[in-house]
Amino acid sequence: MNDFGKKISFSDFFTEGQFETQTETLAVSQKKESISIGVPVEIALCEYRVALVPNSIRTLVGYGHEVVIESGAGKNAHFSDHDYSEAGAKIVHSKDEVFKCNVILKIAPPTIEEIDLFESDQILISPLQFPSLSEEYLQKLKQKRVIAMAMEYLQSDDGSFPVVRIMSEIAGMESILTAAEILSKSNGGRGTLLGGISGIPPAKVVILGAGVVGEFATKTALGLGASVRVFDNDISKLMRLQSQVGRQLHTSVINPVYLGYQLVSADVVIGAMHSRIGRTPVIVSEDMVSKMKEGSVIVDISIDQGGIFETSEIRTLDNPTFTKHGVIHYCVPNISSKVSRTGSIAVSNIMTPLLLRAGGSLNIESLLYKSKGIRNGVYVYKGCLTNEYLSRRFNMKYTSLDLLLTSNL
Repeated sequence: MNDFGKKISFSDFFTEGQFETQTETLAVSQKKESISIGVPVEIALCEYRVALVPNSIRTLVGYGHEVVIESGAGKNAHFSDHDYSEAGAKIVHSKDEVFKCNVILKIAPPTIEEIDLFESDQILISPLQFPSLSEEYLQKLKQKRVIAMAMEYLQSDDGSFPVVRIMSEIAGMESILTAAEILSKSNGGRGTLLGGISGIPPAKVVILGAGVVGEFATKTALGLGASVRVFDNDISKLMRLQSQVGRQLHTSVINPVYLGYQLVSADVVIGAMHSRIGRTPVIVSEDMVSKMKEGSVIVDISIDQGGIFETSEIRTLDNPTFTKHGVIHYCVPNISSKVSRTGSIAVSNIMTPLLLRAGGSLNIESLLYKSKGIRNGVYVYKGCLTNEYLSRRFNMKYTSLDLLLTSNL
């Protein structure tokens, strides 16, 4: 009841006054920031992908942003300068012009020479590949006072890693197809058909990791008729994998004794583990590799985070394999670049909404402050190293990004 004893229903209480005359107020709209985005030609690690495709550029330009593409950036993914120009991008023939943009978007880490082209307060979005990372690289970024974000550590609101997820789908499928090629005698393998035929058992595939890479590697291997074993210490991941595949699988936790037993008779071993903060742990020792069959194949998808095989060494697509203890190793961090057009579209689809959010914010600090997932990707912020793992690895001073942002806002 109200003060006068009048009975008021629950709905009336919350709607009372809705239709009464309101005080007039003026709407004050916050002006959105127009940003310039530069996409240079990739020159490192035989990278054939491009960070933005023409369809995404149409969206960005439609929201008022400027996109600057270095001539030939999309050539290896079969996107011509004409395609980009028609989409509204500005085509330039100088890398210097590209590096004058607010945001530099790369599908491979910048080289030391490219870092010299950066200016203060620019934003770099690119992968962070641990095997090729050096103290000089980080010191240069700090000196330039840029904001550097690692693509693979950008998180969605649900805690997942969208770039890792989509690249993992490609990498999982491509790892099995690549292993099938290498197994053939013409490529130095054992001359084994992955799926086997009537009267001949199929090849044995061991997959280390039941995440997204493991899931798609498993589906592809089973589709080709191979015999599959999957290892992971997370039982829930193994259960999810069996549910996704829709059949009972040969699975196990990572027990060194049992894993070693399976590796001895394996034709293909796939390294498919991802670390959320730093380097992946070494799961397979050199001694275990030395006991594998001659001509068997290791495909280490985790090489971009250091690799899970003690014998792994980073390679490029023009020289992707090496042999150690008679075992053929394939350790290419950008394996999805083999299907460069598909990989380019996949990354572009993820980066475009992020760039639109950045342009919709009043400043990058505001966006970082509001988004924990985007903050997770920042490893250098205006002269400060903000990734704790990198600070320990290179013995460099670490500064909390949360504290830096709080002091700036």
